[in-house]
Amino acid sequence: MATGMARGAAARGKRIAFGDMRRIRWDANSEKIFRGNPNIAWPGAEGRSDIEWIPYYKGHRIYNRQVGDRWEWNLDFHAVPGEMYFSDEEKIAGERYGKRFVLIESNIEAYKSCAPNKDWGRRNYQRIADELKNKGYRVAQFAYEKSGPLLHNVETFQTSSFRSAVAILANAALYIGPEGGLHHAAAAVDTPAVVLFGGFIPPSVTGYAPHANLTGGAEACGSLKPCEHCLQAMQRITCDEVLDLALERL
Repeated sequence: MATGMARGAAARGKRIAFGDMRRIRWDANSEKIFRGNPNIAWPGAEGRSDIEWIPYYKGHRIYNRQVGDRWEWNLDFHAVPGEMYFSDEEKIAGERYGKRFVLIESNIEAYKSCAPNKDWGRRNYQRIADELKNKGYRVAQFAYEKSGPLLHNVETFQTSSFRSAVAILANAALYIGPEGGLHHAAAAVDTPAVVLFGGFIPPSVTGYAPHANLTGGAEACGSLKPCEHCLQAMQRITCDEVLDLALERL
C-alpha cells in the first residue's frame, strides 16, 4: 500500500519518507517491498532536500484506528495500486513455474485475533480449485515455512520470501483469496483477482477497482474478535458467485 502512496514521486524529483516527520520508520518487511523503488527514501535520508513525508508506518496506518475491540476505518482513504521493482534475476526466477495459472490462497494469518472474520473456509476454496481444474485450468497454492494446510490436488509453488512469491504471482492469470498481502501484491503486479472481503474491511478502503471484491452484502464492522456478523457475511458469498467471477476474468 505504501508503494502506491509513493507512486510517481521520482518523476517529480522527490522521494517519499514513511515515518513520523523526523525519522523514517520501517518495519522488518519494508526493505523486501521497497527494494529498487526509486520513489521511496531509505532510512538515513531524513535530511535530504528531495524528501516528502507521509506519516504511514506500523502503528500509524492512516486507513484505520483502534477503538475498543475493533478497527474504525477511515472511509476517506482509498488504496492506490502499488509497485514492485524486480531485478532481471528475480523476474527469471518468478517465471520458473510458468504462466497463466490460477493462484489460490485458502489460508489466513491465524495468529491474528480477527483471523476468523476473514476466513471463507478451506472447503469452499477446495471446491473452486476442483471446478477450475475440471475446466482445464492450472491451479496452484504457495507453500512456505509457516503456510497452513494446503489444498488437495493442486500444484504447490515453493517460496522462500514474500518478495519471491510476488515475482511468481506476476505471472498468474488470476488470484483468488482473502483480503491481505497477496491481494495488495496482485494489484501491484497487475494480476486480476477475486478477493474475499466479507464483513471485516470495506473494499472502498483497501480494495482495488479492477478486482472483484466480495463482501456478502455486509458493511465492514472491523471487529478484532471472532464475529457472527463477519461469519454470516462470508457464508453469503457462494462458490458459484466466486467461480463465475473467476471465469469472467479468465
